[in-house]
Amino acid sequence: MVYTLTFNPAIDYVMNLSALSADDINRTESEELYYGGKGINVSAVLSQLEIPNIALGFTAGFTGKKLREMLDKDGIKNDFIELENGFTRINVKVKYGKELDINANGPEITQDKLTELFSKLGQLKEGDWLVLAGSVPPSLPDDLYSKILEALCGKGIRVVVDTTGNQLLNVLKFKPFLIKPNHHELAEIFGQEMVTAEKITVYAKKLREMGAVNVLVSRGKDGAVLVDGDGGVHIADAVVGKLINSVGCGDSMVAGFIAGCIKSGNYKEALKLSVASASATAFSKELAKAEEINKIYKTL
Repeated sequence: MVYTLTFNPAIDYVMNLSALSADDINRTESEELYYGGKGINVSAVLSQLEIPNIALGFTAGFTGKKLREMLDKDGIKNDFIELENGFTRINVKVKYGKELDINANGPEITQDKLTELFSKLGQLKEGDWLVLAGSVPPSLPDDLYSKILEALCGKGIRVVVDTTGNQLLNVLKFKPFLIKPNHHELAEIFGQEMVTAEKITVYAKKLREMGAVNVLVSRGKDGAVLVDGDGGVHIADAVVGKLINSVGCGDSMVAGFIAGCIKSGNYKEALKLSVASASATAFSKELAKAEEINKIYKTL
């Protein structure tokens, strides 16, 4: 089973306007509601790829109830811990030619609820997957990802970590199965400009030497670089298409790689499915759907 963990999920409220003015009342042309959060995005794409998974995390209040209803409607299994206070956050996206994003902080996660999460994670079995995606909320310890990997160490669980900076570097000693920095995050870690695939490969290999089993570096419009668990290097070009949506592309790439590993056991095929999944999201208004992923995959 694949489990994804989102500490601070969200409902994204998208408001489409022809223009935005601070001097008058603004009226929308249309509105849309989506579930959000990196782990939830991974779960959504895994479900499209017919990979059984369960979304874990924390929800609160009437917005948390709505989030769970939205996931249930789309057939995304979830087992969230309900917080006693606060509300699952609503992030407002105002689109008017440009985009204005207003992201909420989300509810506080108390120690007893965190203990409950660790109890759930303790039930994972050998062969399971766990995806840790996104930042850790301010109410929780900065080293929380490290504590989770330490608790699961030696249990035969494939852990995927998609985060940045020290939170990423601190988990490497626990040998996560996959990390997925983008080229900007890789540049920030090493203080080097990452323009070419060759240079990205050099520093991706350094992350492998530091403990990561697979290092997948997304490059946006330039594709991706994978240094795999056997030390092999794979460079994938980007798929040509019209960019409609960049939100969730990295999460889709993570989901595609996991699905590819589970379905084929082959790193090269996993990279192809990861690129197809990321591209399908980029060319869609929402997260990638199975039909579009498969269509792109067949061209690679």
